[in-house]
Amino acid sequence: KSNSQLSRSLVNLFAIAEKYPELKANSNFLDLQRQISNSEDKIAIYRESFNNYVLVYNNSCEQFPSNLVAQLFGFKTANFIEIPEDEKTVPNVEF
Repeated sequence: KSNSQLSRSLVNLFAIAEKYPELKANSNFLDLQRQISNSEDKIAIYRESFNNYVLVYNNSCEQFPSNLVAQLFGFKTANFIEIPEDEKTVPNVEF
């Protein structure tokens, strides 16, 4: 949910930037774009890492003998972070 809100906000920001050519050339704005790109890359890396840990955890909850401990203490399988297809599309922004 937060990811989709962030994406919508970024689209609005870039739409505003299109109206002001001097903003697009501003070094602060270019730095902001770079930071946003780096943040998106980090989010993708952490999402993948989280999903890998969930896979290992879920396998442990289902494989013998760790499944006995999981059942004894009530451990349940975890859900992966999944992004809906409509939120995966990258908005087309011209600068």
